[in-house]
Amino acid sequence: MVGEARNPEGDAGPLDGLTVLDLSRVLVGPFCTMQLGDLGAEVIKVERPGPGDQTRTWVPPAFSKGDSGEDGERDGEDGERDSEDGETDSGAESAYYVSVNRNKRSIQLDLTTEAGRAVVRDIAREADVLVENFRVGKTEEWGLGYGDLVEENPGLVYCGISGYGEWGPDRDKPAYDIMMQARGGFMSFTGVEGGPPVRIGVALADVGAGMYATQAILAALLERELGDGRGQKIDVSLLDGQAAWTSYMATNYFASGEPPGRMGSKHPNIVPYRAYETADDYIVVACSSDRFWPPLCEAIDRPDLLADERYETNEGRVRNREELDRELAETFAAMTTDEAVERLDDHDVPASRVRDVGEVFADPQIEARGMLEEAEHPTAGTVRFPGSPMHFSRTPTTVRRHPPALGEHTESVLREYGYGDGDIDELRDRGAISE
Repeated sequence: MVGEARNPEGDAGPLDGLTVLDLSRVLVGPFCTMQLGDLGAEVIKVERPGPGDQTRTWVPPAFSKGDSGEDGERDGEDGERDSEDGETDSGAESAYYVSVNRNKRSIQLDLTTEAGRAVVRDIAREADVLVENFRVGKTEEWGLGYGDLVEENPGLVYCGISGYGEWGPDRDKPAYDIMMQARGGFMSFTGVEGGPPVRIGVALADVGAGMYATQAILAALLERELGDGRGQKIDVSLLDGQAAWTSYMATNYFASGEPPGRMGSKHPNIVPYRAYETADDYIVVACSSDRFWPPLCEAIDRPDLLADERYETNEGRVRNREELDRELAETFAAMTTDEAVERLDDHDVPASRVRDVGEVFADPQIEARGMLEEAEHPTAGTVRFPGSPMHFSRTPTTVRRHPPALGEHTESVLREYGYGDGDIDELRDRGAISE
């Protein structure tokens, strides 16, 4: 059908033509700028000479063509490959780095040198967006703060991401995802009842703040276009994001005065809505409204539960949670997972087996939605990663660039911004870029 998001008419993303200067590293900033890159923006990732982004060293696992044989060969002597700009690398690429750095070009710049900072100013003069996640005050110390750059580029949208934000008593403290999940309340209600606090498996504080940063940047770009053409400064913090994501857990507390505790997979406001152990694995049941209760009872052959007035409404089921959960647990324990899923599916009751990541990306639905992407990396071979969940009918998200090798585009980007051979040699002599 014409106009469907699965059959986009165009081949360029909605942010095609915009330039993003990415001074960020690790996860929160790179996750934000990857989304902008997926949407079509040109993303220039600045990495420090030598190690580059810290996540390049977070191995194993890593993607690699192998240590021997045809797929393991490297161009040049000593088994190293010469990159586009004369840099060398070992061939392997950290899976963590790959996960958030597609659709970017990498340049190496030493921001501790004035020459390196001057290059950033040159690029920022023409950029639409700048993203950084240094400690609060560091870019100002370098003369790369919003106030330093906006004079020459009033349209710049400048997004600073930090642990605690630019003001408040803790603005100068270091922050890591597990700290934010603890301080932001998530670990107080994640895990099994009576058990220790549990970190959510993915770095939710980083990913969440990265999503808020992307959302804020897009809003600022829209306001710039609808307004007088001026950009603005954006301040996003990991802790703020966690506080915001407490959502109904927070409002439940405000209404009851009782902080939510650990409930495993249970829901504080809906029953049954949790994982149950089967004879061979687990199944998740999501009886999210009263209309699913009768077909659920029919599917598992429990007319006695349907006839019990205590369970007639969700409010009653929440109040009598322990008794009902005990009954359902016994019923599901007598079934295999396949049997339970089939029964519930046949009665249109929301349910799923609990899948591992390998099973997720073998799912025909995930495949149909194009959620598994891959790219050919110049040294690491084929790298695979989750695709973008944003689908457009005219301006699709695309994977146009592999996650770049360290400094792969240093010279090419510098030339685009007016640097000649002599200028590049001078930057090397001054230690601003690698030899």
